[in-house]
Amino acid sequence: MTTDLVHDTTVLLKRSLRHILRSPDTIITTAVTPIAMLLLFVYVFGGAIDVGGANYVTYLLPGILLITVASGIAYTAFRLFTDVSGGIFERFQSMPITRSALLWSHVLTSVVANLTSLVLVVLVALVMGFRSGAGVLAWLAVLGIMVLFTLALTWLAVIPGLTAKSVDGVSGFSYPLIFLPFVSSAFVPTAGMPGPVRWFAEHQPVTSIVNTIRALYAEQPLGNDGWLALAWCVALLLVAYALAMRTYRTKVA
Repeated sequence: MTTDLVHDTTVLLKRSLRHILRSPDTIITTAVTPIAMLLLFVYVFGGAIDVGGANYVTYLLPGILLITVASGIAYTAFRLFTDVSGGIFERFQSMPITRSALLWSHVLTSVVANLTSLVLVVLVALVMGFRSGAGVLAWLAVLGIMVLFTLALTWLAVIPGLTAKSVDGVSGFSYPLIFLPFVSSAFVPTAGMPGPVRWFAEHQPVTSIVNTIRALYAEQPLGNDGWLALAWCVALLLVAYALAMRTYRTKVA
């Protein structure tokens, strides 16, 4: 059964990746918004934001990486919606393939596409002055966090991809996810925020994830943020996966 799942997922993954290769503008479009925000905040607002003397592009990059993923998963939901509304899922269900492979192929395609967009964003940040003395292990830790975060949001995106009634409905769900980093430590330190806003910012998942990535880049101790970031990513992934599979069994399978 496991062998069949891996084989079927691989075949369907190649199909999804071919679609992306034929339309690379999807990845470019996903990276455009985060790159535009990076340019805007660094060159327009950066001089007015006090981050303790640190290079602002270096301070800002971790939050922009999360926004890149939040932007990218909207395309995952859209691709699922297209397959469901176009009858592709029903066609595949009539074939002798593992049903969960349909979802896994879309999820893994999302990981590949989002990692590619993240590389583009990091390259632009390097041109803008981002620097890090982090070693290989620290970069691998950042990669691991981003993969977990991408998987969690992608499985979350599966739900509207399966249930949405229109293109507007399937794409609109990502807006709150893109907005969430603004109420965190991603753009400015939380110390200057009003009391209730500061409490929310310091206790939502984006802040601990951003702080962890920032500490890894700066070769600083992770403290509690590292464990909190890992716990948030794993918890979100498990909950999103369970809800997505339940929705799939209810709505489609």
